[in-house]
Amino acid sequence: MNNIVAIVGRPNVGKSTLFNRLTKSRRAIVSDEAGTTRDRQYGKCDWEGQEFSVIDTGGWVVNSDDVFESEIKRQVALAIEEADVILFVVDLLNGITDYDEAIAAMLRRAKKPVILVTNKADTFEYQYQAAEFYALGLGDPFVISAINGLGSGDLLDEVVKHFEKEGTGNEEDIDDTLPRFAIVGRPNAGKSSLLNAFLDDERSIVTDIAGTTRDSIYTRYNKFGHDFYLVDTAGIRKKAKVHEDLEYYSVIRSIRAIENSDVCILMIDATRGIESQDLNIFSIIQKNRKGLVVCVNKWDLVEAKEAKDIKHFEKSIRERLAPFVDFPIIFTSALTKQRIFKVIETAAAVYRNKKQKVSTAKLNDFLLPLIENYPPPALKGKYIKIKYVTQLPNTQVPTFVFFANLPQYVKEPYRRFLENKMRGEWDFHGTPMQIFIRQK
Repeated sequence: MNNIVAIVGRPNVGKSTLFNRLTKSRRAIVSDEAGTTRDRQYGKCDWEGQEFSVIDTGGWVVNSDDVFESEIKRQVALAIEEADVILFVVDLLNGITDYDEAIAAMLRRAKKPVILVTNKADTFEYQYQAAEFYALGLGDPFVISAINGLGSGDLLDEVVKHFEKEGTGNEEDIDDTLPRFAIVGRPNAGKSSLLNAFLDDERSIVTDIAGTTRDSIYTRYNKFGHDFYLVDTAGIRKKAKVHEDLEYYSVIRSIRAIENSDVCILMIDATRGIESQDLNIFSIIQKNRKGLVVCVNKWDLVEAKEAKDIKHFEKSIRERLAPFVDFPIIFTSALTKQRIFKVIETAAAVYRNKKQKVSTAKLNDFLLPLIENYPPPALKGKYIKIKYVTQLPNTQVPTFVFFANLPQYVKEPYRRFLENKMRGEWDFHGTPMQIFIRQK
């Protein structure tokens, strides 16, 4: 089971700095100005052999105290519903504020593990100031410095204690030998409608209000010679919580389904085109190295549907999702069931491509003459020689190792050249690939 840890708190307490520390990255922009983090950041953390997802909540609105407070409440409400563990970050130097107390009141009512993190303790001398935060009623505060890493190990030890060792709920009954296809996309793109069209029943409730699908739903599909699980991602809150800006808050609801899937069917609304929210979800699919089928839904509502229009739409999608462009695009209508069976067949084909194995003999027979004719560019007067290539067994995606005398000099453009040549020779349509250059 993939666990999600959400970082919440008022602005300027160091949430993005802590996110960068946990994910060992610098993706979240850090600034003293409140409101810097507007898009939710998503990353991976590995501690003591346990990998989990970290969400750096953002979206603060400035220049309005009322809206500002409501945005904080939205973030916390979302974290309470979606995350497995919540890190509530406060500023050790500034002490408890009204915003901290309001957030703590919400978290005390939550039925999720909450860890109180007192940040900005850049030296051990500050630790005694943390006693004030017992007043928030959330247990022992963990004193850390997100900037220099003080106390972060103890914090991570506490985080992983709260993870469940086994899957829960409907995952216990799922056959792990069958592929999983996740239907993902922003709210109202037609995810549940597509699922119902596949199954020819009302397995998922469908309404025009984004937010009907409360949890990720696993549905086994075993018709017409196919046998796999369909996953309808939780696109929405229940009706009482639909006051949120749904597009803005939808990515976190797709994360667990994407992580647990083999192939993702990314739904795009033909009437709106590809938008930033689609790009965010695509980015998560890429980071998790999942197979991809792009499904352009509501094609029946588009008036001009000539061949040139389809080609133009396809071109614009591939340009927005570049550099990975080797994936199928299908134009469908879940309402009229136009080409929906092709979506299933294509997803199954992508899954087979993802599991494809190419023999070492075939790889070397094809690639070594090619490399000899088009060798890697020499660097600093040194010539790179690739002697051997093989595919690694039991990997999530097709993974190839090239053995060379100077692997450190093989640059990214040449890796892409090798990947493109292999894609031209073997069918890896829709699946990402990994290429490693190792010392001979």
